[in-house]
Amino acid sequence: MGKKKVSQKTKEEQFKESEAVESAVVKVKEGSGKKLTAGNVYISASYNNTIITVTDERGDVVGWSSAGSLGFSGPKKATPFAASKIVAGLSEKLKKSGLSAVNVFVNGVGSGRDSAIRSLANRGFNILSIKDVTPIPHNGPRPKKVRRV
Repeated sequence: MGKKKVSQKTKEEQFKESEAVESAVVKVKEGSGKKLTAGNVYISASYNNTIITVTDERGDVVGWSSAGSLGFSGPKKATPFAASKIVAGLSEKLKKSGLSAVNVFVNGVGSGRDSAIRSLANRGFNILSIKDVTPIPHNGPRPKKVRRV
């Protein structure tokens, strides 16, 4: 197989690299500290999971959470209880940003959609509008022929 080459960095190179990493971390922290007044909340409630994404007015994602990321598994992910826990976790993340007024966009037919909206209102968010953006077919493809026996 042969010997593996191990590269040795000098102290100066290590110092420069650590400075670059620290400056990148500072930039990320400064960007996340942006003050918001209004934003959008997208609730995707399927039969299997509930995902909530919060964006600013331009559409840049500020924070997101899902039932699976909170540790719910299996059929418990699509419950109203899981949806309320998702909103609780997101509101903790968004306290620093000062987000108060939100437009809510609901997508899907899961059982967590109503509970998520109620939890948003109970957490002190001023809900400006609620819009259901679930895709509905207007006519769809042609149906199958009738079976003849």
